[in-house]
Amino acid sequence: MPKKRVITAIDLGTEKCVTIIAVVDEETGELKVVGVSVVPAKGMKRSVIVDLDQVLATMSQSLDAAERMAGFDVRSVYLAVSGTHITSKNSKGVVAVAAPDQEITASDVERVIEAARTVSTPPNYEILHVIPKSFTVDGQAGIKDPMGMNGVRLEVDTQIIQGLSSQVKNLTKAVYRPGINIEDLVFSILATAEAVLTSRQKELGVVVINIGGATTSLVVFEEGDILHTAVLPVGSDHITSDIAIGLRISIDTAEKIKLEYGQASATKISKRDEIDLAEFEGEGGETISRKYVAEIIEARVEEIFDKVENELKKIDRSGKLPAGVVLTGGGAKLPELVDLAKKRLRLPASLGSAVNLTSVLDKAKDPAFATAIGLVLWGNQLADQRSGGSLGRFFSKITNLNSISSQAKKWWRKIIP
Repeated sequence: MPKKRVITAIDLGTEKCVTIIAVVDEETGELKVVGVSVVPAKGMKRSVIVDLDQVLATMSQSLDAAERMAGFDVRSVYLAVSGTHITSKNSKGVVAVAAPDQEITASDVERVIEAARTVSTPPNYEILHVIPKSFTVDGQAGIKDPMGMNGVRLEVDTQIIQGLSSQVKNLTKAVYRPGINIEDLVFSILATAEAVLTSRQKELGVVVINIGGATTSLVVFEEGDILHTAVLPVGSDHITSDIAIGLRISIDTAEKIKLEYGQASATKISKRDEIDLAEFEGEGGETISRKYVAEIIEARVEEIFDKVENELKKIDRSGKLPAGVVLTGGGAKLPELVDLAKKRLRLPASLGSAVNLTSVLDKAKDPAFATAIGLVLWGNQLADQRSGGSLGRFFSKITNLNSISSQAKKWWRKIIP
């Protein structure tokens, strides 16, 4: 019987908690999803834990449901982390090559990344990821893989992603259960990108926008490297609130109207189109203009895209990403959203779905599941790395790391304990 590897991913958001259990055949590499659960999230606000007990109950319920579907208990999980508390900055490391013959070894690579990691971090923050972008050997920049080259001075440019220590620790507490280990904490938008992007898109230049319940996160790639990440404090919940205020109706009714009749653009809707509130509230009589609802939604979505545009301007990539925009998250399913993104961001736009998943799963194509699917793929790649296999698509820009010692490989996991 072929040996199988189990990968469990948990994506805890403001609105829902998604758990996916996948089994990988280590001989064929085939990945098959055997357990999936989606439960309403409680105790979260803007992707931040505000009630630990409720979050504990949510995590436990989601994990139990996925385990029942899979038919076995899990022992380790990959966990997505998000929220406006996460920040990123660029950092540079510089070391002298240690070998007498001046050949760059795994030890030199490890030391230069450690040098970049020693960037000054606020006392209440901790480093989540150290992502090497490119190396410089004796002034020759743009090197993707310095291993085996000769030089005296080795430099690395990295992206450092940090999170608030208290929130990170609370998240790890929430998944605690006897016998369960947390394999990795992964910045959610990086996992999302792993699920929906091809290496070609990362090379050309692309921005992934994940529209969640309370936050919108984004990551920009160019030449295979991460240029920029950000988490914006606005999401699809704000659209619902705007509808509730604008129409003077309950939040629950506003959410139903958004899902049933919502559109991100009002231009194609006739002024005569109306929505009967009795359909949602069970009370007779009152009708509202569907065009007015679309105008409310359009105003908020434009605000989200304007904030994204401001982030692109910070790195001088406004209107300059050939592979365009890939939209994911539950909020991305709003009709006409892709067209509005094209217009507002002046870039090609498309709805993201899991391009790297070979398993058959109906929900895998749903943009709301992109982060959880990405976590599974991320976990599979790291497991390959630890067992001496390839580094996978996300690390493909560094092609020669299979020979790195197990000690050096810890840095390439990009997770700092």
